[in-house]
Amino acid sequence: MNRMQELYNTDVVPALLKAFDFKNIMQVPRVEKVVINIGMGEALDNPKSLEAAVSDLTIIAGQKPVMNKAKKSIANFKLREGRLIGTKVTLRGDRMWAFLDRLLNTALPRVRDFRGVSANAFDGRGNYTLGLHDQLIFPEIEYDKIDKLRGMEVTIVTTAKNDDQARVMLKLLGMPFSKKEA
Repeated sequence: MNRMQELYNTDVVPALLKAFDFKNIMQVPRVEKVVINIGMGEALDNPKSLEAAVSDLTIIAGQKPVMNKAKKSIANFKLREGRLIGTKVTLRGDRMWAFLDRLLNTALPRVRDFRGVSANAFDGRGNYTLGLHDQLIFPEIEYDKIDKLRGMEVTIVTTAKNDDQARVMLKLLGMPFSKKEA
């Protein structure tokens, strides 16, 4: 069992049971999946950049991502329906816990001038989205091998009924929320 999953089962679940007066262990919110997304506007002009993003995401997630196509044509963005414009990967189970462990304990502390992540990035349904400016914060990415810095979104999907439950759960898992907002 992964270290992060063990922490969730031994420390977080009892704390959440107590904090929110849940009657049943099945009511306790849990992390359902983690979705990592790289949107690529430049993929319209440079298709090779999409391949580089896919290889970076494969290294980070340990799983092959899928390509995203445009759902609509938007003339202002020179975008046609069906064109490849991004890539994403959905992690569940052991890979999800391993990624969360690496993100919270290795990658986020490597961010320059890091003062914590925003505590207000919840969507109202208990899901949290974190924007990262570049892929170099992950130690498995080699600086010499990348062609360009790319940002990505990491969405943590939970079964929490509201943002407060999700915020407490992520804080107990070790999410470094910034002091001024939390």
